[in-house]
Amino acid sequence: MEKDLNELKTLIDAHFEQRKKEEEELLSLTDRIDKRRSERAEQMKIRAERERERQNRLAEEKARKEEEEAKKKADDDARKKMILSNLSFTGYKTQPGGKKQTEREKKKKILSERRKELEIDHMREDKLRDKAKELWEWMRQLEAEKYELQYQYTKQKYEITVLRNRVSDHQKVSKGGRSRTKRGLRK
Repeated sequence: MEKDLNELKTLIDAHFEQRKKEEEELLSLTDRIDKRRSERAEQMKIRAERERERQNRLAEEKARKEEEEAKKKADDDARKKMILSNLSFTGYKTQPGGKKQTEREKKKKILSERRKELEIDHMREDKLRDKAKELWEWMRQLEAEKYELQYQYTKQKYEITVLRNRVSDHQKVSKGGRSRTKRGLRK
């Protein structure tokens, strides 16, 4: 009986030791789970904060671009109005030297308005490439406009020459016809 009792005690002790180990493992496991949950919550907070910052940056950049576009449009409108008002009044000066001076001034003014500020100090390489492409496209557009204007100028010059020749030919013909009729009436 004693043997059975000792065996039973050892079994009970082994059971309690096993249970104690399992409880310790369970506590360590729950601690690890809690740590992981807190780490995960912290990571989610950091991600949410970064996402908010990114959204704010995007919103600010969008607002800045819209503001720049509005400012650019307003500047273009003001420049067009100024050019139109200058064209209507400065073209009527009678002094030959004064007119050349005003043409020079108009040209300088238009060129100074067309010139864009670069503002490339804060740009990265990819932004610089985009800016270079934008400037290249703008220059190509200006060259195309220049070519079209030169073509229109030569075409109009040719048309004026042709029309002047027609007018002078018509005047020669009409003068010749008058003199014949006057001679015919005298005879």
